[in-house]
Amino acid sequence: MTRTPFKLGLTGSIGMGKSTTATMFRDAGVPVWDADAAVHAMYDVGGAAVSEIARLCPDAVVEGRVDRDVLRAWVGKTPDAIDRLNAVIHPLVRRNRVDFLSENADAPIVLLDIPLLFETGGDQEVDAIVVVTAPPEVQSARVLDRGTMSVEQFETILNRQMPDADKRARADYIVETTTLDAARAAVHHVLTEIRKTL
Repeated sequence: MTRTPFKLGLTGSIGMGKSTTATMFRDAGVPVWDADAAVHAMYDVGGAAVSEIARLCPDAVVEGRVDRDVLRAWVGKTPDAIDRLNAVIHPLVRRNRVDFLSENADAPIVLLDIPLLFETGGDQEVDAIVVVTAPPEVQSARVLDRGTMSVEQFETILNRQMPDADKRARADYIVETTTLDAARAAVHHVLTEIRKTL
């Protein structure tokens, strides 16, 4: 009987340290599928989503790639835009994830890094869930110190995401990212516990 990899879902709200934590799993030898990176690649030149998005919003495709700012503006002023966009993107993302899983079929554990894991129902497709968390003041400082978004934009994103407390309540494992050492220790603990079950 062939074993399939143990699918570990990783999620956490913006600014919680999810990307850093995913890198820690990768450094521990776990193949990582990154939903955001998959979408970025699909939006780039030659990406699978470019022609589909050109049909939805022609102005959003500039020099063969999707201009995310133009796309965001279109979504903001078009009532059903997000549903139409999701109908195009979700099947492409799913196919990309299936390809990743088949390419890593021999790995004992794989990590699926999905920001909206609960919101999109992705929690039903994994064997366990890691939620990355940090205190609210650390979260907001991290996001706003990047200088890439305003307080209002940050709050808009937070309002679209499931509250941190709800995510933690549904987690199998929690990684606190207040310090890098604490996060590394938590990642080691998660992998040790999972390996006991394989």
